[in-house]
Amino acid sequence: MRTFYPRIKPYATHELVVDRIHRLYVEEAGNPKGTPVLFVHGGPGGGCTENDRRFFDPEKYRIILFDQRGSGRSLPHAELTANNTDSLLDDMEKVRELMAVDKWMLFGGSWGSTLSLVYAQAYPDNVMGMILRGIFLCRQQDVQWFYQEGASHVFPDYWQDYLMPIPLAERGDLLSAYYRRLAGGDELIRMAAAKAWSVWEGRCASLHPNPDLVEHLGSPHTALAMARIEAHYFKHGAFLNGREILSHMGVLEGIPGVIIHGRYDMVCPVGQAFDLHRAWPGSVLRVIRDAGHASSEPGTLAALVQATDDMLSTLASVS
Repeated sequence: MRTFYPRIKPYATHELVVDRIHRLYVEEAGNPKGTPVLFVHGGPGGGCTENDRRFFDPEKYRIILFDQRGSGRSLPHAELTANNTDSLLDDMEKVRELMAVDKWMLFGGSWGSTLSLVYAQAYPDNVMGMILRGIFLCRQQDVQWFYQEGASHVFPDYWQDYLMPIPLAERGDLLSAYYRRLAGGDELIRMAAAKAWSVWEGRCASLHPNPDLVEHLGSPHTALAMARIEAHYFKHGAFLNGREILSHMGVLEGIPGVIIHGRYDMVCPVGQAFDLHRAWPGSVLRVIRDAGHASSEPGTLAALVQATDDMLSTLASVS
């Protein structure tokens, strides 16, 4: 079974100033003359890790990673001001221009799949191919499933810990209740809410328990950014401003697309992948029978690495 490529270090890092508030961390790894690929991380607010470079053959890909506004190594940390989807699309264009790339491949999972799709619909001429995992269409029912009622019936024990910071009277709208705490000024309340929110996601993200993932997502730095920014986006309809992803998939006809999704994904149920596949002309759907949501699960990881290898051949055949 395929697994990660060997560990590599970036050959260049950049601080990209995108406005008066935000400075983005951007890095390049692999082959400077290789096929350019942009890794689009999840969350929103999750940030990139060193393993995110390892889905790609470093001899054949120019691997570009960036931490979205408020995420990872971008500054200010966990900042909500001027943090919205249109700004992220503008940021991606600024990264592309900084890299002097005409067209690139997009590789994104979870929220990274959402942002990749919205970007590709806005800039289809700048995208040569897409590999998407753990599809999140960011509709109201998709958010409600995980944060109000749905996954709660699969993980009722973990759900009780998620409910803990919220008084009974406010549990009819958990997203709003969490948002008030995460965007509020009380640091102790904010951090308790962030940890509960992020640990809930980590516990549900894989078919088999993954303590390392839970620990990573529950660490203060990661938890605060992810919980604050996720709640901020989801409270505001992901700032899609009425854009319905599935209604605009015809724009991507002719762009090679691979969709990889775990059969037992409890964060973003697999139906979202089928909905996307039906709406995306020419896309390929691969359902991983023994996986949940996380990209690190063996079957999903193997499929993702194979997909990046195969995409090189696909792109060569259509160029």
